[in-house]
Amino acid sequence: MGLMTCSMERSEATTAGRLLLVDDEENILSSLRRLLRRDGYEIRVAGSGAEGLEILKQVEIDVIVSDQRMPGMTGTEFLKEACRLYPSTVRIVLSGYTELESVTRAINEGSVYRFLTKPWDDEQLRRHILEAVRHKRVEDENLKLQEQLRAANQRMTALLDERQEALLLDEVSLQFAHELLADLPLPVLGVDGDGLVVVANDAMESLLELPMVGMDAMAVLPSELSGLLAPGIERAEAMFERGGCRYRVLSAYLRHGREPRGRLLAFFAKEV
Repeated sequence: MGLMTCSMERSEATTAGRLLLVDDEENILSSLRRLLRRDGYEIRVAGSGAEGLEILKQVEIDVIVSDQRMPGMTGTEFLKEACRLYPSTVRIVLSGYTELESVTRAINEGSVYRFLTKPWDDEQLRRHILEAVRHKRVEDENLKLQEQLRAANQRMTALLDERQEALLLDEVSLQFAHELLADLPLPVLGVDGDGLVVVANDAMESLLELPMVGMDAMAVLPSELSGLLAPGIERAEAMFERGGCRYRVLSAYLRHGREPRGRLLAFFAKEV
């Protein structure tokens, strides 16, 4: 079981990416590199914080492991700057207990992910590096999901804006159509898919002498015109007489795309 666990960890580590090891002592860097190389990481090394920052400019690093006590720039100072410039890196400091106060402050500020003591335990260090790599992997996935969500939100906002603009145009067109039909001397009747009257201009209501909008079309239309509302008939016509005037009534489907949404009936006066 132990061998299987180790093998699994090495396989995951191989796909993890890059480590940056920073220490001013060459023998420490060599020891760390020998220890961690077996796990398949791509490893870069630097002898100072300044050199580490130069490497970070050139290479995308996943996990930084830095010594605390270095000349010129301490490990926490280096990691604080690395955090500012490259916040997606996972930052670990190696330190003795004598520097615990400054390291604790860096952890509280968020510039250090984990504090490991010198001298280190090899297996514990490897385990902490693997955890840091997994943490980086999760953070990267979260960032990717956030970007995808942001892009989806932008697309949805644009789609809603387009839809709103289309609805406004439809509303203007509908208002114009209602005004046009209201003033049209030709009697016109609009019936929706449920058989309710949705449009009846003034000429239509004057002809039949009753308000019609919202009523069942079969209830308000004269019986001789009921066949014009029969389903499945694309176009139909009938003759109708009222008040000494004879009308040729044409009925046709109103469509949205290929689907019928109701009927339009138009009454054309003819001489008796």
